[in-house]
Amino acid sequence: MIRISRLSTTDADFEPRLDSLLAFEATQDEAVERTVAAILADVKARGDAALIEYTRRFDGLSPSSMADLEIAPPALHAALTALPTDQRRALEAAASRVRRYHERQTLQSWHYQDDGDDGCGTMLGQQVTALDRVGLYVPGGKASYPSSVLMNAIPAGVAGVGELIMVVPTPAGEHNPLVLAAAALAGVDRVFTVGGAQAIAALAYGTQTIPQVDKIVGPGNAYVAAAKRRVFGVVGIDMVAGPSEILVICDGQTDPEWVAMDLFSQAEHDELAQSILICPDAAYIERVAACLDSLLPTMPRRQVIRTALENRGALIEVRDLDEACRIANRIAPEHLELSLVDAEDWVTKIRHAGAIFIGRHTSESLGDYCAGPNHVLPTSGSARFSSPLGVYDFQKRTSLIRVSQAGAKTLGRIAATLARGEGLSAHARSAEYRVDG
Repeated sequence: MIRISRLSTTDADFEPRLDSLLAFEATQDEAVERTVAAILADVKARGDAALIEYTRRFDGLSPSSMADLEIAPPALHAALTALPTDQRRALEAAASRVRRYHERQTLQSWHYQDDGDDGCGTMLGQQVTALDRVGLYVPGGKASYPSSVLMNAIPAGVAGVGELIMVVPTPAGEHNPLVLAAAALAGVDRVFTVGGAQAIAALAYGTQTIPQVDKIVGPGNAYVAAAKRRVFGVVGIDMVAGPSEILVICDGQTDPEWVAMDLFSQAEHDELAQSILICPDAAYIERVAACLDSLLPTMPRRQVIRTALENRGALIEVRDLDEACRIANRIAPEHLELSLVDAEDWVTKIRHAGAIFIGRHTSESLGDYCAGPNHVLPTSGSARFSSPLGVYDFQKRTSLIRVSQAGAKTLGRIAATLARGEGLSAHARSAEYRVDG
């Protein structure tokens, strides 16, 4: 039997128990931090030589030069061509849906003529430009995710990024054909078989072979996450993601096996993943609990699932669905399923979630692979202030200002008055020169 936490909002200790359940502190392992700091400094100083050395040490490869660690575009397309028909069709269908969705996110440049009393013909606007070069980290070996390639690379391409550099570790020389095929479909320009903190360092600082990028995106292990934290500021990063999360709000009318498997879908990621069911029907919660127990033996990753559910999972009984939505907003989950009658009617009650899956037939797993929206989502409550990865993450905005001679006289007086109030006389005089000029 899975010893998953049971909570009820009518319990006197509900609030502290919920707080304890949600508590997740991504404590920084000092040994990891020291190792990462040393690797970053080494790659920054020695470039390719350090990358080759670390690849030999950590991945069991014997490259004689960086040429041995780059996969040429023809090899990527060959991997796509060689895929079994069903895999290729699925990958192409997913790529097409992801691209269509993200094409709707593209930001546009704009400007307007400010003809108000204090504008005097001033032009104001915003110019949107894509990043020049982006680095994509893709886990390798046992954790190979072609879906992550699509979700990170396709929005970058839609945004108009000039060059996309992908790094992927290949322990013992193991290349995942689906990952390479996804890179071909998504328009990746260059692929290097390096991983870990050393790959992040190469992307952030550049080496003799790997060019420096403007932003690094993509998931990785603790060393990769620590490296991304450390290089932020030198380059941009997407986010430092926490463990996977799913929260299901159910009215008690969905097949309990469906809900149990949805909870499993995130619990199988790793032992720190969080799966929560919120429901006003106590009898239904018991049916879901029974399904968890009966289905667990059928799961290949059952030990990981059990650990995740027992450590951070929960079945929460609430008074009604309104209360369920209030708790969901407090949790701000990465994935939120509304497994309800007339689920669309409840969407507006949700203010904080990375992605909302509406209706009984909308499983979270569809969002991971092929629905279209991005599966790179805010975790650990950061959906309160963060958004899914999108085209806008690969574009930047530059303000445009053009002031006429008449406008300089009007605005210059305003600026000079405020500047002197701040004690910044050079600012004031700079503006006043245009007033008198």
